[in-house]
Amino acid sequence: MTVATRTGISDNAAGAISYFTFIPGIVFLLLPPYKESSYVRFHAWQSVLLCITAFVVDIILGAIALLTLFLGTAALAYTLRIILLLWLILWLVCVIQAMNGRRFRIPLLGSIAEKLAMKG
Repeated sequence: MTVATRTGISDNAAGAISYFTFIPGIVFLLLPPYKESSYVRFHAWQSVLLCITAFVVDIILGAIALLTLFLGTAALAYTLRIILLLWLILWLVCVIQAMNGRRFRIPLLGSIAEKLAMKG
């Protein structure tokens, strides 16, 4: 009797690594054995969706900043810093939860990621 062993990184580590830009997330969605794990697929999809959302929000905030460039408001600068800090905290929570084996669901994005992960 032979016991099949899996080489590579654990599902928890793969889930956490998925959040380091969208590239590892896409790689894990395509590479066996990770694409067979619904846990890794969930975190990979949530990572991709989070990156897309961050990109869209960055474009919108950049446009707002350009529109108010000549006003030079300190409130806008502080608002942008707070938003960036919140993004960082959300990202850290996702990485830590994935590393600990939990499916932390970001509101809206998490339910979409869950549906996409179940299709795979």
